[in-house]
Amino acid sequence: MNEIIKGKLALLPDQPGCYLMKDRQGTVIYVGKAKILKNRVRSYFTGSHDGKTLRLVNEIEDFEYIITSSNMEALLLELNLIKKYDPKYNIMLKDDKSYPFIHLTNEKNPRLLITRKVKRGKGKYFGPYPNASAANETKKLLDRIYPLRKCTTLPDKVCLYYHIGQCLAPCVHPIEEEKYKEITTEITKFLNGGYEDIKKELIERMEAAAEELDFERAKEYRDKIAHIEATMEKQKMIMNDFTDRDIFGYAIDKGWMCVQVFFIRQGKLIERDVSMFPIYGEPDEEFLTFLGQFYEKANHIKPKEVLLPDSIDLEMAQQLLEVKTLQPQRGQKKDLLKLANKNAKNALKEKFFLIERDEERTIKAVENLGEILGIYTPHRIEAFDNSNIQGTNPVSAMVVFIDGRADRNQYRKYKIKSVQGPDDYESMREVVRRRYSRALKEQLPLPDLIIVDGGKGHIEAVRDVLENELGLDIPISGLVKDDKHKTSNLLMGNPLEIVPLDQRSQEFYLLQRIQDEVHRFAITFHRQVRGKTAFQSMLDEIPGIGAKRKQLLLKHFGSLKAMKGATKEEFLQIGLPHNVVDELITKLKE
Repeated sequence: MNEIIKGKLALLPDQPGCYLMKDRQGTVIYVGKAKILKNRVRSYFTGSHDGKTLRLVNEIEDFEYIITSSNMEALLLELNLIKKYDPKYNIMLKDDKSYPFIHLTNEKNPRLLITRKVKRGKGKYFGPYPNASAANETKKLLDRIYPLRKCTTLPDKVCLYYHIGQCLAPCVHPIEEEKYKEITTEITKFLNGGYEDIKKELIERMEAAAEELDFERAKEYRDKIAHIEATMEKQKMIMNDFTDRDIFGYAIDKGWMCVQVFFIRQGKLIERDVSMFPIYGEPDEEFLTFLGQFYEKANHIKPKEVLLPDSIDLEMAQQLLEVKTLQPQRGQKKDLLKLANKNAKNALKEKFFLIERDEERTIKAVENLGEILGIYTPHRIEAFDNSNIQGTNPVSAMVVFIDGRADRNQYRKYKIKSVQGPDDYESMREVVRRRYSRALKEQLPLPDLIIVDGGKGHIEAVRDVLENELGLDIPISGLVKDDKHKTSNLLMGNPLEIVPLDQRSQEFYLLQRIQDEVHRFAITFHRQVRGKTAFQSMLDEIPGIGAKRKQLLLKHFGSLKAMKGATKEEFLQIGLPHNVVDELITKLKE
């Protein structure tokens, strides 16, 4: 514990609020809330902790806090701060599941669509359907029963859907507003759980048509009834009130929480959602934080009713969700709640081995690597590699690994601008200079370790730029390959020395993954650049093809291979003159 933290701990108030933990670069790594700030924040720096909490504490170099007037205010502030800073140790729904909805549009000629984005004022949405096939089957069923238009833009003549009775053909026939109102009302009723009533109406119509000896019409009604039974009655009815509700259960083990959510739509259990994450505070408070993020991050429409475990503060949950929130004590709802808790406990037990194994490969390997190298734990590693062929089209690439996992959103590509010929060291200087000059200017996070794919010369080139030009003190290491192009040794230090690593250890495997990934990324980028350059250089030799026509050809064909397979008519269609096309075809044949 440093002196800054010691001083601040003595000043903590005994009031509710939020606290922000920061690492040595001033980055917010965790946001928490507390009923009593003094007790909660001090608890991090006293007593013993499990491994994951100890990992968080070891990174904390400073903290801030914000006093609030109530626990509810602290919860809402915590959710906003998590959204703002995206701290790496907080609960975040990383998979960000996006479930499909059935969308009844409010256009002049309405349509039924499957969508994963809900937009206000664009019609009615029904769902979500965590089972995408269920949404598609239901839409197909409704398309058979109700003849709404299927096309995005109205055609000039009727289509197949009109001939098979699945479209009213608004493209050629004016449709009365009352007719659409009747159809959309029935669809709304159907999707809100009233399909049994729709089925009864269809049965009555079928019987009436049969009495009038209109057997063809009766057969159509019979087929629609069969489709309803096949699609909507596959699932077991578990609630007879047709209320949409979500049921939350959770379990705790070894500092991890598993939350199980049952989605009940139209009285049926249609799917479940499982989320697992480490927790650092009280389980009931961590659960409320999860609940506050769940509907916003997962693109759910809140149901009419939510069922929660007894341990959760019901009043706070109700204020947070703004829907009817219950904690049933008996009956069918209580049984479903117990089932959700049981499933959460079982899922946590089954997955825990996989979680531990993944940690061995990632964060623990990172921690061990830091100890071996004698540096701070390198939570953020940035690796560089160059690629060129005899100095032509020189490029470089950077990959980023956070806590042992590749973060592809932060990868970067560089075209070498100032280096002529095959000079790997100068290329590395240019790229490192560009990368960290920008990082300093824009206050981007700096790495805990830089890895270059190369030996002594590459390391010294990087060190010279960082220390002498930019004034940065970041550990640098080099990965050296053997004659089989496999990761062999790690170079580090001043003077440089080979760092002994067990080649069967997770640390070594991590370095292999980093080296393979940066090499793959650099090579792929070089191939893209080389392909475009070859394409454009060939076109430069053809009279009548300047910058605009080159761009036109590149956009239309994309590659030399595609151009070689093209006909003269295809070239003429994009606006090239006959004489230029003839020259181009001759050149392609060569």
